[in-house]
Amino acid sequence: MALVGFGLTLSVLIVLVAVVFQNAESPFTPIIGLFGFLPFQQMLGETHCYAAIKTNSDDKSQSNCFTVKNGLFERVFSNQSLGKSNTKTGYVIPGLWDGHGHLLQLGELRNSVDLFGAKAMSEVHERIIEYQSHHILAGTSEQWLRGVGWDQATFGKWPSAIDLEINDKFRDLYVMLDRVDVHCIWVSKKVLSLLPNPLPEVPGGEIPAEGIFCDNAMEIVLKHYPEPTVERKTKFIKDAMHELNKFGVVGMHDAGVTPSHLKLYETLSLDENWTVRVYAMIECETRNTFCPNEAIKVETPNGKLRVQSVKLFADGALGSWGSAMIEPYSDKETSSGSLLVNSTTLTQLAVEWAGAGYQVNIHAIGDLANRLAVDAFEESLKSLCPHTSLRDCQSRHRFRIEHAQIIHPDDQRRIRDLGIIPSIQPTHATSDMYYAESRLGKKRTMEEAYRMRSLLPLGPVFGSDFPVEPANVFEGIFAAMTRRNPRTGLDSEGRKDGWYAAEAVTLEDALQGFTVNPAFAAFLEGRAGTIETGHYADWVVLDEPLEALDDESLRFATVRETWVGGKQVYRRPGSEDLPSDAV
Repeated sequence: MALVGFGLTLSVLIVLVAVVFQNAESPFTPIIGLFGFLPFQQMLGETHCYAAIKTNSDDKSQSNCFTVKNGLFERVFSNQSLGKSNTKTGYVIPGLWDGHGHLLQLGELRNSVDLFGAKAMSEVHERIIEYQSHHILAGTSEQWLRGVGWDQATFGKWPSAIDLEINDKFRDLYVMLDRVDVHCIWVSKKVLSLLPNPLPEVPGGEIPAEGIFCDNAMEIVLKHYPEPTVERKTKFIKDAMHELNKFGVVGMHDAGVTPSHLKLYETLSLDENWTVRVYAMIECETRNTFCPNEAIKVETPNGKLRVQSVKLFADGALGSWGSAMIEPYSDKETSSGSLLVNSTTLTQLAVEWAGAGYQVNIHAIGDLANRLAVDAFEESLKSLCPHTSLRDCQSRHRFRIEHAQIIHPDDQRRIRDLGIIPSIQPTHATSDMYYAESRLGKKRTMEEAYRMRSLLPLGPVFGSDFPVEPANVFEGIFAAMTRRNPRTGLDSEGRKDGWYAAEAVTLEDALQGFTVNPAFAAFLEGRAGTIETGHYADWVVLDEPLEALDDESLRFATVRETWVGGKQVYRRPGSEDLPSDAV
C-alpha cells in the first residue's frame, strides 16, 4: 500500500511539474510517457512540431510548434533545439476555407454522371451509358439518373429531350442533367411526361429548347423530382467532406441550404465523422421568400455547424445568358438577361431578413443584379442603423454579394463606400474567359468583369462554387494569382500572360481569401483562419512551403495531411511515415 501511495504521489508531482513546464523542452515529457495508467496526453494536450508553421496571425515571429487541447490551439511557439526525431517533416498552413460551395450537391455529383469537359454529344452519351450500366436503379421513377457539367456551347446549340433517347432502354428512363453552372437542367421525355401541358410561363425563367429549363423555370420540373432518401443524402455529405478534406478544406460556406436539409445537417454534425466546419446560408423551400418560421439559427457546441445567414438570388448565370445586365449582351443584342426577382421584392426581402437578425447574402452575376443588390443592402442598412453611418452598420452585419462577377464602375464605388463583402470564385474567371468578352464586349469586360485586385480592400472571400468548379483550393489560388486556367496553365489565348492580368493578386492575398477573410465573413474571426491560441485546431500539412512553389508546382500541389479540431481527417495515400506527433 505504501508503494502504491508513493507511486500515486509521484505521478501527481510529475503532472504538476509538467503543467508548469509544459513545452517541447520540458525534461519531464519522456518521464510522463512511462506512466501509461494516467491519461496525461488528454490532461496536458498534444504538442506537434514541424519544419515551419505559417500562422497567418498578426504576430510575425517564426513558429514551428503548437500544443492542442480540447480541439483548440493552446499554445503556438518556436523551439529550434528539438532533434529531428521529435519534429515532423512538412510545412503547416492554417486550415483552408471555401467561401462559397454546395456540400450536398458535391456529394450528389460524386454519385452521379460527371459531364464536365465532355466535348461532344457522343461523349455525353458514352458517359451516361457507362454510369447507368453500373447503377441499375438510376433512371427509375424513384431514383432519377442525375448528372452535371454539360455546356450547350460544346454542342453549338441547346440540346433537347430527344437527345437523351440514346437507345430503346433510355426511352423509359427518367434523366435530369444540370448545366455546368447548375442554372439550367436538361431532362428526358420520360420526365416531360410528368409535366403540365402546355408548360406554364414562369417569370425569371426560360425554356430555350424542349427539355431545357433555366433558372426559375427549373421549378416546373423540380416539383416532380423524387428527393433522395436520408441514407443517400448522408452518403452524399460524407463523400463530399472526404473530397474537401483531401484538398485541405476544413470549413466551407454552404451557399443555400433548405430548412429540411439544415435539420439533417444539425443531426449529423454532432457525429465525429462530420469533418468539415459548415457555415450555412438558409434558402427557403420556395426560393426568394421570407420563411422565418422554417428558418433556424444554429451553432453546435463542437463548432462544426453555424447558421445565421440567408441566401437570396437576383439573377441567373452568364453562360446561359441569364445574368441580368444594364445593357444588352454583345453577342445577343435582343437580351439583357433576366432577374429572378424584381427590385422591390429583393429589397423587401433583404430588409425583412436583416431585421430578423440574419446576415443577407445575394447571388448577383450581371451588373444590373449587382446594382440592385447594393440598393437592397443600402436600404437594409438604413433600416437597421438609422442613427449610425452605413459603413459602421455594415461592419456589424457583413452583408455579402455572392459571385460579384460583373459590376458597373459606379457600383464598384458604392460597394467600396459601404464596405460590402464580395464573395468571389477565382476559377470562374478562368473558366468563363473563353466566352466572357464576346458576351460583354471588350470595354465592359475591362471595366466591370471579374474584379479581384480592385476589391482587395473589402476583404474578398474566395471560394470555388463546387461542384460547378473543382473544390481544389490550390487551383483557386493559382487562378487568382495568374488569371490562367489551372487545368491547362494557359490564358484564353493559349499564352501565360494571364487574362486581364491587372486583376491578379499575390499569394498572400489569395491565401487570405481562403482563410482569414472567410472567417471574418462568417463571424468566426478569433476562432478560424489563423493558427493562434484559442482558435480551432485546424491545420494543413504540405510537402513544401507555398512560397517555394512556382506556378506549375502550385497548380499541382497536393495535401499531405488535414487536421480538424486536433484530429487527423485526411492523410494522402502513400505519404511517408512521419515521426510521432507528440513531443
